[in-house]
Amino acid sequence: MFKKIRQTALLCSAAALATATLSAHAADQFSDDKIKIGVLGDMSGVYATGYSGPGGVAAVKMAVEDFGGEIDGHPIEVVSADHQNKADRASSTARRWIDEDHVDVIVDLTNSAVGLAVQQLASNKGVITLNTGSATAELTNDACTKYGIHYGYDTHGLAVGTATGIVENGGDSWFFITADYAFGHSLQANTTEVVEELGGSVLGGVAAPLGTNDFASYLIQAQNSGAEVVALANAGQDAVNSAKQAGSYGIVAGGQQLVGLLFLLSNIQSLGLKTAQGLQFTASWYWNQDAESREWTQRYLDYSDGAAPTSIHAAMYSAITSYLQAVAAAGTDDGDAVREELGNMEINDFFAKGAYIREDGLLMNTLHLLKVKKPDESEGKWDLAEVVGDIPAEDAYPALADTTCPRVQ
Repeated sequence: MFKKIRQTALLCSAAALATATLSAHAADQFSDDKIKIGVLGDMSGVYATGYSGPGGVAAVKMAVEDFGGEIDGHPIEVVSADHQNKADRASSTARRWIDEDHVDVIVDLTNSAVGLAVQQLASNKGVITLNTGSATAELTNDACTKYGIHYGYDTHGLAVGTATGIVENGGDSWFFITADYAFGHSLQANTTEVVEELGGSVLGGVAAPLGTNDFASYLIQAQNSGAEVVALANAGQDAVNSAKQAGSYGIVAGGQQLVGLLFLLSNIQSLGLKTAQGLQFTASWYWNQDAESREWTQRYLDYSDGAAPTSIHAAMYSAITSYLQAVAAAGTDDGDAVREELGNMEINDFFAKGAYIREDGLLMNTLHLLKVKKPDESEGKWDLAEVVGDIPAEDAYPALADTTCPRVQ
């Protein structure tokens, strides 16, 4: 009798332990019992419009709302912070988010110095980063990591798209005005490589600090170089300021061609079509490229209180949607499981068609060459450009074997 009671007790204890283990395992599938997204961007500086800022946060929140706001009963939460274009501040925020706040994925990371720093820190902790704003190709080359994903475009793709079109139309000699940090130097290096491969030459360049207001000395050096093309290897408000001042110094009037290597619709609007008309630039997406993009844009404009429908904000929406699809498929927010799902996905939405995330973390998607319209060609506030060519991913980006990503060599 005692033996039977003891066996029954042991069975009951085993069953209770198994139930407790399963319950604990189920709870472990989602850290902090929720999916937490961190938007870490420039909320107040030169990249706050078009790249980060309220428009970027709106794109992420819109993606979460469209997804349903939860996965298997676990709520999806969005937090945001301003890194102020400081890599140390960004790293401190990311570390706190991961260690204390249980943030599962970090998106945006506009500013390449920030993107490189946070990608390394987060990867050391097994957390996925979705770089939508950082441009440097180093993210998927020497600095590549298992959990780092570069989603949308990079300096190599921008260089191939824009430089090819310019050189093939006679712009053989170049001079660069370059943002003096990782992004600018990477963009100049990638563009130089393309220009020289096509038979052109680079006559010189000058580095301007981030947030420069007066580009006079740099523009004078560009004029004196005698280069046919003055290339702006900068972005955000720096690109707007340098382009506006180029007009004042007669760069184009004097016979030189002004090229913006990273321009967004918000930049074109700031410049005005009279100043920007004819400017060619490369982008990962354009709001008027097809019916699906136009439909998303209208919803986004309503949701974001009229923020510019830029390719960066569209990339943020697409990246977060893809991430949430991967979480749902994996049944967990564990970084390893979600990264595996992301690597197996084919991405088809308004932003990317038939795209996929390569082993080095690069999103392989088509880029587009755009040309700014003349004032009398525009039919609305955001009708500022037209797509004049497509650049397949296989042409825009190096082959995997040609990268320097140590994970895939």
